[in-house]
Amino acid sequence: MPTVAILGASGYSGQETLDRVLRHPELELVALGSDSLAGEPASALDVRLNGSLPRFVANDAVLEAGADVLFVCLGHERAAALEPPADTVVVDLSGAHRLQDAALYPAWYGFEHPRAAALDGWSYALPELFPPAGELIANPGCYATAALLALAPIAEAIEPASVVVDAKSGVSGAGRELKQSSHAGFVLENISPYRVGRHQHAPEIAQALGFPICFVPHLLPVRRGLLATCYVQPTAELRPLLEDAFAGSDVVRVLSEGVVPELARVQHTDGAEIALFDDPVSGRAVVVCALDNLGKGAAGQALQNANLALGLDETLGLRLAGVLV
Repeated sequence: MPTVAILGASGYSGQETLDRVLRHPELELVALGSDSLAGEPASALDVRLNGSLPRFVANDAVLEAGADVLFVCLGHERAAALEPPADTVVVDLSGAHRLQDAALYPAWYGFEHPRAAALDGWSYALPELFPPAGELIANPGCYATAALLALAPIAEAIEPASVVVDAKSGVSGAGRELKQSSHAGFVLENISPYRVGRHQHAPEIAQALGFPICFVPHLLPVRRGLLATCYVQPTAELRPLLEDAFAGSDVVRVLSEGVVPELARVQHTDGAEIALFDDPVSGRAVVVCALDNLGKGAAGQALQNANLALGLDETLGLRLAGVLV
């Protein structure tokens, strides 16, 4: 049975990854990394975690476990400095290995990439569109996942200059670290755009599509969930392209005509919903994708990628079944 270690297990994406590893029938957890909880039992993170789990160790000590699979849930700059262990499936949930051009990191992430020469060894993997190739896997960002699920299948049938992505995410998308924009007094009864023209997922989306887009993210007064509304000028019929792209997927659903995506249906799941609408007044088409920013936008996708790299059923450990109320 493949063994698993998690770096940064006490953050939101780390905790969500841990939850999925624990429900995975083919993976064995052997190490939990957290600098803030080093030496503490797993129950220090959540009292529901029992004593059979390994105690937390400092993140630098996690590699000593020699796990077969390593999930990296660290900050971008620290993850960029990581020397991946040999013969290990490494899934990086940070942005440290998403961009192929290291020269983009100072402008979009605020640091010089310390291992720029190693970026070529990483595969950017969104399973439904770009399955992982090799053991070093860059997990896409949450906004990028939603935008690419909506746009990549139709990229050849739209005018590139027409694309506008208006995206909104719950507050957990900003991570667990305390900041002014995550205070209840700022978030509740409010909605606001942020990092307009400067968000790090913009070059990631452009890299995958082959052309830049206008991308504006917003903060929603909800804990989790993400909705990306994409406005495009079509040059051909779009619905067959979307339906063909996801016909075999257990994770991504293309909704029937007239059915609207909802955050409530995707929150706490690893699925995504896509809907296509026509605007007869402008002649544009509107593609909407809804997903959970911590699920399909982070931990769920990381498990998908690890499963594929290990040759397992890609849905093992995922939250896909059931009716939410």
